[in-house]
Amino acid sequence: MELVDSHCHINFEPLGSKLPVVLDHARQNHVAYMLCVSVNMEDFPQVHRLAQQHDHIFASVGVHPNEQGGVDPDVGELAETARDGDIIAIGETGLDYFRSQGQLDWQRERFRRHIEAAKQADKPLIIHCRDAAADTLALLRDHHAHEVGGVMHCFTGDWGVAKQALDLGFYLSFSGIVTFNSATDIQQVARKAPLDRIMVETDCPYLAPVPYRGKTNEPAFVRHTAEFVARLRDMEPAELAAATTDNFFALFTHAHRRGESVDHA
Repeated sequence: MELVDSHCHINFEPLGSKLPVVLDHARQNHVAYMLCVSVNMEDFPQVHRLAQQHDHIFASVGVHPNEQGGVDPDVGELAETARDGDIIAIGETGLDYFRSQGQLDWQRERFRRHIEAAKQADKPLIIHCRDAAADTLALLRDHHAHEVGGVMHCFTGDWGVAKQALDLGFYLSFSGIVTFNSATDIQQVARKAPLDRIMVETDCPYLAPVPYRGKTNEPAFVRHTAEFVARLRDMEPAELAAATTDNFFALFTHAHRRGESVDHA
């Protein structure tokens, strides 16, 4: 069995200071690859360095919708940074109306810039969406994000939202939230979504799945999320793992499995 943690923040504490242990624990739990996701430009060098140092860790570049006060790159800066071979995606980006209040045109404008940068760099988007599904989907449609595609990370919407995202060509990624007893809408989506359009993630160090809910999350725990989704879909965990791993590499075409030849032309 070979799993991918399609969205993690292993540079965040308390994981960053014990990274060798975290990576070894992941390996013991069949987590063969992970995508360390950028949330701001100040910490991006840490994220980038992890991808440079480890052939099973990939990186993205982007500024989270809730980040304020730091560097807010323009389209050209984002696209140029994303052209690096170790960077496989733009994000995380999107809209968050839960933690941000007041006039949010700045957040929508940042999202637009990320979409345009993704198209210029020809790399997919990692979408953060909280309490903002209608506007998120509208901006993705209006700015032709289907041209590069992407993933709705930590998907928490209902089937109606899922269907619209799938119709745009996006993938859905399920975090430990899907294992919570109260997450019935998300569980329905995890059952119904096409097998070739789903992924699993931790979003660590947050959102640990059952049986570790409330504890510090880490990539190793994606195994529990994958096994839970497999049970929802009445399939073997190894089959679910294989499908979600294949889906990751189908979307993130600049990521390469170990042993694959890389065309630098």
